[in-house]
Amino acid sequence: MAAGEAGRRPEDVILVAVSKTFAADAIRPVIAAGQRVFGENRVQEARAKWPELVAGTPDIALHLIGPLQSNKAGDAVALFDVIHSVDRDRIAGAIADEIGKQGRRPKLLVQVNTGAEPQKAGVLPEEADAFVARCREVHGLSIEGLMCIPPAGENPGPHFALLGEIRKRLGLPFLSMGMSGDFEKAVAFGATHVRVGSAIFGHRPPAAG
Repeated sequence: MAAGEAGRRPEDVILVAVSKTFAADAIRPVIAAGQRVFGENRVQEARAKWPELVAGTPDIALHLIGPLQSNKAGDAVALFDVIHSVDRDRIAGAIADEIGKQGRRPKLLVQVNTGAEPQKAGVLPEEADAFVARCREVHGLSIEGLMCIPPAGENPGPHFALLGEIRKRLGLPFLSMGMSGDFEKAVAFGATHVRVGSAIFGHRPPAAG
């Protein structure tokens, strides 16, 4: 519906069902309903619940949408089909090493901190071009898109517009932006992936630990 209202085709926007903190029993009905693309924030949590789920439904695509630590790069490359949160050279290098070892190539997106929030991951907007260039030229990675999480309480529109400008400049196909509260606006600004959790799964249980 959001795609149609934005004058776009529904098939041009991928719904990533954010299943972080939900147990496998809560995810199975969503899989049964036909959803095949899921997002997780933590590598360790995903590793504990997804191999069994994927074994039963092999066409599932798993996306890492949370921060990645370099010591988890091996598990991330092995488990995820798309990593949305490449944001520094150490991570890019670790991913490149694991791709070389495993021969598996997840799609990679660079996280951009559009609000320049000190507590949030992501490269600054003015550093995005140079970082994408280093990912390609220094680390040998194929970067296919950008991701952002606008500051809470702010109008997300200018952040979505900024990410779209960077994407256009770099000639990238994918834009991961928009969550349960603002995905319609993200679609209007050109999102190719929207990350929706509570609108699908309901109230989110507290994260363990």
